[in-house]
Amino acid sequence: MSRITITKPDDWHIHLRDGDMLERTVNDVAAWANRAVVMPNLTPPVKNVSDATAYHSRIMAALEGFPQFEPLMTLYLTDSTTPADIAAAAQSLLVCGVKLYPAGATTNSAAGVTGLENLKPTLEAMQSHNLPLLIHGEVTDLDVDIFDREAKFIERTLAPLTTEFPALRVILEHITTEDSVNFVTESRPGVAATITPQHLLFDRNDMLVGGIRPHLFCLPILKRRQHKEALRRAAISGNPKFFIGTDSAPHTVETKESSCGCAGCYSAHAAIPLYAEVFEEENSLDKLEAFTSHFGADFYGRARNDETIDLVRVDYLSPESLRFGPSTVVPLRAGELLKWRLEKTQ
Repeated sequence: MSRITITKPDDWHIHLRDGDMLERTVNDVAAWANRAVVMPNLTPPVKNVSDATAYHSRIMAALEGFPQFEPLMTLYLTDSTTPADIAAAAQSLLVCGVKLYPAGATTNSAAGVTGLENLKPTLEAMQSHNLPLLIHGEVTDLDVDIFDREAKFIERTLAPLTTEFPALRVILEHITTEDSVNFVTESRPGVAATITPQHLLFDRNDMLVGGIRPHLFCLPILKRRQHKEALRRAAISGNPKFFIGTDSAPHTVETKESSCGCAGCYSAHAAIPLYAEVFEEENSLDKLEAFTSHFGADFYGRARNDETIDLVRVDYLSPESLRFGPSTVVPLRAGELLKWRLEKTQ
């Protein structure tokens, strides 16, 4: 197969950042996606509808030639988020969900949640207003190995949460383990997961064997090969609980290649070709459209897109680096051969 046409995708989890970064990030994703769920972990974070509205305006101002693109805003859940904040978000035309970061779990998560016990009225408000909870699913205890933090979060927090709030829609973001695949598969309706290109393409050997590759360092961290294989099976399964969420996040060369490198991979420039490569390797290109273009929209209660995109099977070199304002970002698969190219949007 040398060409495929699919319904135009959406990205149900992305970091656009702000300032100098924003012009590049938003236009990279808008080139292939009609909508994108924008993460709120700015500095300072997007905590309320007023913050989200201001950020939305900056995103729209940075767009160049993609008037149809719709940023779907999220609020950053903190220990002080109130039911009133949730009610206001539910009434907003811009906010599509609330993001839970355990405090200290990842980039810009210091303001995150330290515990859910005192937030039960807020979670009840989310349930009653049908506002989804988007979860970075890792515990942050120092005595828990970094490769086990996702599984521990499911056991300690996620399983009880989905039982106590049976109507709360929950998305376990950027899953990395077989444990997550099994949990989401077996969970009640209203529990779903996003999967990134990096976690489908790489495992921890790719990051660590023969020397550390800082541009593959992300959180949640890459796991064993068996977990990557479980994610691939989930992505091509046709199960509507699993759908695209790139978690694309730009970090400059200086912040990645340092004594304490940032976590995150940038894929917005070539996300759909990267997913297509995985689905082709799994002999499942016929399942790509549902994963990238149908299941996420269905879960969020949005209409599927009417437009299409074309992908052409052609080998070409991925750029070694991308300009971001005064600095550069090394993207996922930098300098490597890619096999699919986005041809056009109609």
